[in-house]
Amino acid sequence: MKPQLREAGPEDAALLRELMLACWTGMVAADSSAFRETEADLRAELAKGGAFLLSLGHLSIGSVRWRNLGDAWEMARLGVLPAFRGLGHSQTLTEAVAMRARNAGARELRIGIRRDQPRLLDFYATQGFVLADDFAYSHPNPLTEPPWLMRRVL
Repeated sequence: MKPQLREAGPEDAALLRELMLACWTGMVAADSSAFRETEADLRAELAKGGAFLLSLGHLSIGSVRWRNLGDAWEMARLGVLPAFRGLGHSQTLTEAVAMRARNAGARELRIGIRRDQPRLLDFYATQGFVLADDFAYSHPNPLTEPPWLMRRVL
């Protein structure tokens, strides 16, 4: 069965939160702001950009969010359920956001990488992202070090 990608709406806030928690728990430190998000927070975030859900049949297996900042978009909260990792689903989600951003006229896609997740630097580099230090992250976590910043020219 081929995974299906769809855009999430405000009505998917609970599903997005549950899926993100299932993907991130045990992989991301408990001080991540993701673990403090509420459904209301998620609906507010969706209003600033959007999200994609990736499903196999009726099972949601991954998601990603983005913020539309005009010429640049920020990608955030990418996650794939553990049983479905290593199958290219993260790349599918990344490319979906990149295509949406490009089609909307954005010139680059940005991402912040937590300092306790250095393995993600190589992953995103294979997706065309490079380290950058010439922009400010739109939603830094005040409880942690500033993230590494990466960009991908679209």
